[in-house]
Amino acid sequence: MTEEVWMGTWRPHRPRGPIMALYSSPGPKYLIPPTTGFMKHTPTKLRAPAYSFRGAPMLLAENCSPGPRYNVNPKILRTGKDLGPAYSILGRYHTKTMLTPGPGDYFPEKSTKFVFDSAPSHSISARTKTFRVDSTPGPAAYMLPVVMGPHTVGKVSQPSFSIKGRSKLGGFSDDLHKTPGPAAYRQTDMQVTKFKAPQYTMAARVEPPGDKTLKPGPGAHSPEKVTLTKPCAPIVTFGIKHSDYMTPLVVDVE
Repeated sequence: MTEEVWMGTWRPHRPRGPIMALYSSPGPKYLIPPTTGFMKHTPTKLRAPAYSFRGAPMLLAENCSPGPRYNVNPKILRTGKDLGPAYSILGRYHTKTMLTPGPGDYFPEKSTKFVFDSAPSHSISARTKTFRVDSTPGPAAYMLPVVMGPHTVGKVSQPSFSIKGRSKLGGFSDDLHKTPGPAAYRQTDMQVTKFKAPQYTMAARVEPPGDKTLKPGPGAHSPEKVTLTKPCAPIVTFGIKHSDYMTPLVVDVE
């Protein structure tokens, strides 16, 4: 028995699932909407009344009161507290301590100035912070105006002359030989005042209009492969392998 030669690691095996191409009809390829239930019902059919089932509700506790969590006074009624007259004892109020002057805070010997007549007297107080004895300006704080020149204040000034720097123009150091030479003047074009001769301008090279696309050269052609004008031997072409599951093209034949 000859052993078959296989290419690669693939080996023939049973298909793991159904191959959709094996079915002639659409089959399970299309998911048709169901006609039962409420979700994803087919729109082409009428949907009958449906009832939903709900889970059992949670039962309420038997005792819904707060229970012994709150300690309610039994003497509290709906009309108020059921209690006879009683007196409450409060603590002692805080009395404010008054700081009264003692015997040593008075000076009776100084009262004679307020009761009897006394001679004038001067008191010596401490030095104030805002006033200084030497706060008056000194001799160097004033700037007296000038008494010389044209800017005197309050007086008539005499005519004064100002001394200016030496000028180079018209002075003894001025060089009179610095006159412009022939090269200092620009020669006027003669065509401005006289008839102008004809002139010709040289423009850039003009290329004739044409096709600027790349043309194939002699090496771009293969005359040995031409079979349209010369006889050629029979040639067999190799096609591709069609799948067995592909639907063939069916042409309507009368």
